[in-house]
Amino acid sequence: MRWDEQRVENDLRLPGVGDGTVTRTFDAPEAMGVNFHEVRARSALNHVPGGQYGFDYTINPYRGCTHACVFCFARRTHTYLGFDAGRDFEREIVVKVNVPELLRAELARPSWKRDLVALGTNTDPYQWVESRYRMMPEILAALEAAETPVSVLTKSPLAMRDVKIYERMAKRLPVSVNLSVPTLDEDAWRATEPHTPSPSARLDAVAELRRRGIDSGVLIAPLMPGINDSPEQVRPIVERAKKAGATFLGGVALHLRGEVKDVFFAWLEEKRPDLLPHYEALYSDRAYMRPEQRKQTTRALRGWGRAGLRTRATSSREGALPVQAPPDQQPLF
Repeated sequence: MRWDEQRVENDLRLPGVGDGTVTRTFDAPEAMGVNFHEVRARSALNHVPGGQYGFDYTINPYRGCTHACVFCFARRTHTYLGFDAGRDFEREIVVKVNVPELLRAELARPSWKRDLVALGTNTDPYQWVESRYRMMPEILAALEAAETPVSVLTKSPLAMRDVKIYERMAKRLPVSVNLSVPTLDEDAWRATEPHTPSPSARLDAVAELRRRGIDSGVLIAPLMPGINDSPEQVRPIVERAKKAGATFLGGVALHLRGEVKDVFFAWLEEKRPDLLPHYEALYSDRAYMRPEQRKQTTRALRGWGRAGLRTRATSSREGALPVQAPPDQQPLF
C-alpha cells in the first residue's frame, strides 16, 4: 500500500538527539529517499523572549523540511543535530512524535497565560510528513481546549484538511492561517521551491479560509533580487491576494547567513550563474539585503499593497494576528 513502511530501524543514534530514535521510510513519491527520525522531545512550547516578532511562543513538530526551498533560513538549524544544511535538511526529517502529549501537559499548567502561539516559524507544520503523522489536529485541539490564540504560516493547502477545526476555533479565539507565496511564476517556483504545492493552490486556500470567516494573510517571502522581486512577479500575487479577500499582505527580504548562504550561492552557480555577481555584491559581507535595495523594494510593495490590502497586521494584543516573519528574516513592511 502507498503508506506502508518500507523500513523501520530501532535504537539508532541520531546526532544531537541521543539514543532510542526510530527511523522510518515510506512508499510514497513525496518521500522517496527520505528518512523520518521519530524522537521524543522534552518540550512542545518554545518561548520567544520579549515577543519581538509578534508572538510569544512557537511550536515546531518537525525539524528539516521536504519542501527543499533553496532559500530556507532554517537550514542552518539542522547542523545542530549533526546533519548538514543542504541535502540532509531535505532528506533527514526529525519527527517529534510526542509534541501533542507534551503540549496538553504544558497548557494545563496554572502558569499558562494563553499567549499567542505561532506555528511555521521554523519549518512548515504542513509539509508532506504531516499527512502521515497528523499531529496538527491534536495540536490545534490542545490549543483550542486551553483557549489559546494561534497563528500558522505554511506553504501547503494541506492546512485545509483542518479547516473545520480552524473554523470552530475562529468563533472563540483569535486565529490566523497564513500562506507564504513568493512567486506565481512557474519557472521561479519550481527552481526555488521544488517540492512545494502550487502557489496558485495556496491562494485558493486563502480564498476558502476567508470565505469561512478565518483570518488569512499572504506573505511574499523571501523577496530575492532578480528572481521574484520585479513588478511583473509581485503584482499578480497582490492582485490574487486582494481577490481572495486576504486579511493582509506582508513581505520579507532574503536573509543569507552561514550555511544557508553556502547552499544558496551553490544553487546560483548551478541554476542562475548570471545572478551570482549581483548576489556577491549584495550579500558577500552581510546577511541582510543592503539598505538601498531594501528601501527600493519596500516602496514598490507598499505602493501595490495600497490596492485594498492592509500591509501591516496589528499585534495580537490589539485583537488581530500578525503574519509572522521567520525570526531570522527581515520584514519589509
